[in-house]
Amino acid sequence: MTRTYTPWFLLVVALALAAVYLFPLYWMYVTSLKTGSEIFANPPTFWPREPNPDIYPETWARRTMPVFLLNSVIIAGGITAITVILGTGCAYVLARYRNVWIDIGLFCVLMLQVLPASVMVTPLFVGFNQIGLLNYPRTAVVLAAAAKAMPFFVVLVRATFMSVPRELEEAALVDGNSRVGAFFSIVLPLARNGILVCAILTFMSAFGEYIYSKSIIQSPSLQPASVGLSGFLGPNSTDWSSIMAYSAIYVTPILLVFVILQRRIVSGLTSGALK
Repeated sequence: MTRTYTPWFLLVVALALAAVYLFPLYWMYVTSLKTGSEIFANPPTFWPREPNPDIYPETWARRTMPVFLLNSVIIAGGITAITVILGTGCAYVLARYRNVWIDIGLFCVLMLQVLPASVMVTPLFVGFNQIGLLNYPRTAVVLAAAAKAMPFFVVLVRATFMSVPRELEEAALVDGNSRVGAFFSIVLPLARNGILVCAILTFMSAFGEYIYSKSIIQSPSLQPASVGLSGFLGPNSTDWSSIMAYSAIYVTPILLVFVILQRRIVSGLTSGALK
């Protein structure tokens, strides 16, 4: 009896938790379509009485969202490129070579994940100022955020590399390939799914980067959409429809990417779990 009902009970609990987690997302879309009076109605309405879809083109034009979204894509793309290029090599070394120095290196990489961005932003700002990198604020943000994203990427990709049999590399070396050649011709193609999934997750996370962008980038023309959203906030901010419309436009592309690629993401994340 217990075995029969346990899977259904766990499924119900999982669906309930998912509903609680996703409700703010639903509320964001619904609120964006409401009028100002309906937003503050008591009791609240769970569907707008008179939906106002015109708020989306108005917010798109009034808040110059194309500029903000383009900056978000540029910053997220730069972060992803640096993380993938450097993190892939780092993950391979940590997966294939084991000694005390490799263990120390892995510990140092993991320590980067422990440090919050809010703590690191001040020393990074001072250091970037000393070397003149603040004259290129987007580059500074990309470097800072890439360092923050690197540990997550390295740990996941390392598990992917560990699932690739070492014997395949040894056979390639016997056939005359160099270590680098074996990596590019044998190991990398077998690990590409895991690397691609981790790159997608890195891009999705970097698309919402806020702390470094808010602290380092001062020019509105270079700021990403996450910082542009904070422009709504203030002591007299009451335009909740526009705030929610801006948020909906901002997060929808990432949600679509996740929905479209969810099967590939799950399979990529579990690819290194079995050997």
